[in-house]
Amino acid sequence: MAGSSFGEIFRITTFGESHGAAIGVIIDGCPAGLEIDMAFIQAEMQRRKPGQSKIVTQRKEEDEVEILSGVFEGKTEGTPIAMLIRNTDQKSHDYSHIAHSFRPSHADFTFQEKFGHRDYRGGGRSSARETAARVAAGAIAKQLLQEYGVSIHAYVSQVGDIQLKKSYQEIDIQLIESNPVRCPDVEIAAQMEQLIRDVRKDGDTIGGVVTAFVTGTPVGLGEPVFDKLHADLGKAMLSINACKGFEYGSGFEGVSLRGSAHNDAFENRSGKITTITNHSGGIQGGISNGMDIYFKVAFKPVATIMHEQASVDDAGNPVTVVGKGRHDPCVLPRAVPIVEAMAALVLADHLLRQRNSRV
Repeated sequence: MAGSSFGEIFRITTFGESHGAAIGVIIDGCPAGLEIDMAFIQAEMQRRKPGQSKIVTQRKEEDEVEILSGVFEGKTEGTPIAMLIRNTDQKSHDYSHIAHSFRPSHADFTFQEKFGHRDYRGGGRSSARETAARVAAGAIAKQLLQEYGVSIHAYVSQVGDIQLKKSYQEIDIQLIESNPVRCPDVEIAAQMEQLIRDVRKDGDTIGGVVTAFVTGTPVGLGEPVFDKLHADLGKAMLSINACKGFEYGSGFEGVSLRGSAHNDAFENRSGKITTITNHSGGIQGGISNGMDIYFKVAFKPVATIMHEQASVDDAGNPVTVVGKGRHDPCVLPRAVPIVEAMAALVLADHLLRQRNSRV
């Protein structure tokens, strides 16, 4: 199977299936001498892991990361880093009823048609379980970025029709982890949580939006043609399960402005060239300009619902499919650390590319 690797210099390859023995990731290209904080890596995994609250899937996985290679005496060696996360709470029998049936809006049909054989247990390789490996790799990318003063934060800004109207500049980032929804507004978070609980009680699911922003990005990350920084961020976000949309900077709202209002004028602020406004979202011509990078990621309602749905089996016969097992009624709370991880992987990769781009 192609398509399991991501990045050019800071490059990851993930492996494993939802109900296999383990999932994991190989990181190649991480510079030597980076101090690795295992407590930080595990804390990132705790933010993504299942069973962390009543509004997410109740699958119980501790998601403890084992580093098998590439780190010695607490520092990276410059060699491939192998990270393993064992699966301990598989309930494969929950999926026996769809061994030959195609669930609506899942990857069952397309996977079967492409490969002629599929692991139906939890979706196998196409399961969101794979993203745990990305968070583990992203935790190392974050530690590399910290060395350069780059920080990444994401939060839930919308669930269904409930929307946080504040911009990322108006929120208190300390409130993001104060509630199970990961929305940095106590009142809006409570409304979102109640909506998710109601949807779950109905056996249904709901989608929403994650907003993310990056501070401290140096000027010069990204390439001017096919490897534009925002294009790689878009690819990273759209590779996340259930992601249906990506916009950065002014995004779709920017189309209502005229160029005279949308252009970001430059100024010299205490010896540093910056822009007065930031409709560009910190990226111009595909290259970072030193301003904050901000973007939004839209996630659809989870495809597994506890309602009867009409479908067909692999022989084309009509069947009725009903969701079973443990599933998220809303992917948003656990998507937050995944969005951060993917952004970190993109920025770490481009940072290392930039180091080699000029004398």
